[in-house]
Amino acid sequence: MDLYSYWRSSASYRVRIALHLKQLDFTYQPVCLLPSHSEQKSPAYQQLNPNQLVPTLVDGDLVLSQSLAIIEYLDEQYQGISLVPKAGQARYLVKSLSQDLAIDIHPLNNLRVMEYLRAELDINNLDRQGWYHHWLKVGFDALEKKLAHRKGAFCMGDNVTMVDLCLIPQMYNARRFEFDLKHYSRLKEIEQACLELDAFQKALPERQPDANS
Repeated sequence: MDLYSYWRSSASYRVRIALHLKQLDFTYQPVCLLPSHSEQKSPAYQQLNPNQLVPTLVDGDLVLSQSLAIIEYLDEQYQGISLVPKAGQARYLVKSLSQDLAIDIHPLNNLRVMEYLRAELDINNLDRQGWYHHWLKVGFDALEKKLAHRKGAFCMGDNVTMVDLCLIPQMYNARRFEFDLKHYSRLKEIEQACLELDAFQKALPERQPDANS
């Protein structure tokens, strides 16, 4: 199994956590997304993933993109911890909350969006950070309310789910871009619980072979 990943990619980060939680062996294939490298635009990688994005998972004959689809595939095809409930209301709540993070929050602050704001629209660093903070606040305000009444160490109780895998990369990015987290006590509690787990530690951006590249 090969995971094409970039160390600071939030979507790749989610999948790395899933692979470590499921205790699956995989080969890390770095793809540098920085404009100075743009390895995602190389002919070889475009043949693998025409979207020119990471992550891409290659498992035998299967080539799969989109982090949530990859996580669900790993969850359904391999034994170990269950990341998405098999049935009932909890199954759909997990998918809904995961999409709040992966679809509503993350894409607006994706590297290629931020780079477009810089290179094509000539928006300065301060205003780009304001853009980032605005959309993160909109998403985190809603998520904090949704999770405030839920008991347990993690987003959906005492068991890790796909929601936690989506939350932690966004918390990492929030700190990286100096977003004030003081109003998000529930999110910070969940973050602390997750980061106590070995799988989350192994998936940290700074622990990847391409870190700082």
